[in-house]
Amino acid sequence: MKDFDSIPSLMEDLGKRAKTAARELAFASAERKHAALIAAADAVWNNRADIIEANKNDLEFGREKGLSPAMMDRLMLDEDRVQSMVDGLRTVADQADPVGEVIAEWDMPTGLNIQRVRTPLGVIGVIYESRPNVTADAGALCLKSGNAVILRGGSESFHSSTAIHACLVQGLKAANLPEDAIQLIPTRDRAAVQELLTMTDYVDVIVPRGGKGLVGLVQREARVPVFAHLEGIVHIYVDKAADPRKTLEVVLNAKTRRTGICGAAECLLVHQDVAATLGRDLIAGLQAAGVEVHAQGILANDSTTPAIDEDWGKEFLDSIIAAKPVDDIDAAIDHINTYGSSHTDCIMTEDDAAAAQFFERLDSAILMHNASTQFADGGEFGMGAEIGIATGKMHARGPVGAAQLTSFKYLVRGDGTTRD
Repeated sequence: MKDFDSIPSLMEDLGKRAKTAARELAFASAERKHAALIAAADAVWNNRADIIEANKNDLEFGREKGLSPAMMDRLMLDEDRVQSMVDGLRTVADQADPVGEVIAEWDMPTGLNIQRVRTPLGVIGVIYESRPNVTADAGALCLKSGNAVILRGGSESFHSSTAIHACLVQGLKAANLPEDAIQLIPTRDRAAVQELLTMTDYVDVIVPRGGKGLVGLVQREARVPVFAHLEGIVHIYVDKAADPRKTLEVVLNAKTRRTGICGAAECLLVHQDVAATLGRDLIAGLQAAGVEVHAQGILANDSTTPAIDEDWGKEFLDSIIAAKPVDDIDAAIDHINTYGSSHTDCIMTEDDAAAAQFFERLDSAILMHNASTQFADGGEFGMGAEIGIATGKMHARGPVGAAQLTSFKYLVRGDGTTRD
């Protein structure tokens, strides 16, 4: 890894080049962007051995840093995960181009025709931790939406991200698009992040994708607008009308499929009327699957850990879940409003009225009914990939795909029209 004498100079150079590239991308044809993404997908697959070899260096770095098993799982790439990256690139490529889409159109009595159309944001800075596949996802979505991007992967994924980025650049070259459209900050130096957060002359929005520490730092320090991807404090509420078989399958999948992702369930709330029956069965099932349960009340048993106040509102990102009985759906909603992160929350019930109440009275970015929270993912929403799950309420919310990386402008047409 190269050392740089002046991080501010390095970042200003990246910013200038990104802004120049963004101006060209703004009017690049859908066909050229499609071609770039297909070529990038081919390059990722053709270079998969090099990517996996680079990933071995990152895994060693992660072990030396003492990363948790869940975080090591986030970091690890194998051929199946490379294939998923390739599939994501192809899916994004094949989606309709959002740039220029007419969102609304109307005529005024004055004779004006007005259209609201999608337009790129400009230059996007993406800061992410651990998961090297974000390099491909973020690069693809920014390109598809006509934006240049400056990527800053986590220090632990430096080698993997560099190898993947090289493939994205191959795609840009093949389609005769500016190579500076997708740039990766070539240093682990944290000073580069501080510079990126204040580059208001060059960067239009920052997207942080990582833990609470990273997102908090970005929100505190950024002078550039931020799409916050906050921690996933994901709840599942088991209603008294829940189907036992469905609930057991969903809860186990939501917690254990991958414990280190933001859609993993972190807190289980069980209606008191079924806590002694279905609730205890759920705890036993989780424990049998190797999950450490921090339980309260009737859900506790001889092999659970007593739940403490700090367990509520905690993102474990590990084989750990907090569990408690609640009086009713209102108590569950109150708990989620108190401790949730507005990311993803789920209700298990066969009572449509209860599900409707849950959907109406909670304002998380994603609300689910009888479905695993592991589906909280842009790819699973048909977006091909995502740049993050935005938990704020401004501009973008939920999975941020290509369409969410656009703004809009008004096109107003007249025929020598003047105003009285």
